[in-house]
Amino acid sequence: MIHVFKTSVKSEKQASMVGTFLNILLPYDSWNFDLEDKDRILRVETIDLLPDTVVTILNSQGFECDEL
Repeated sequence: MIHVFKTSVKSEKQASMVGTFLNILLPYDSWNFDLEDKDRILRVETIDLLPDTVVTILNSQGFECDEL
């Protein structure tokens, strides 16, 4: 399943920082940011992750995140 999130991540550096946590949480799943989109989209492809977990991770790092 692919989950799509609107975020406040603005740079590759910030995406990399968040990516460190996502890689720990999602070692076998894939994710990517589209920072050129006005909503700074994060797409996560996973089988068993709850979307609230992604929101919590980004919020704990000081970013806004809402599932679309």
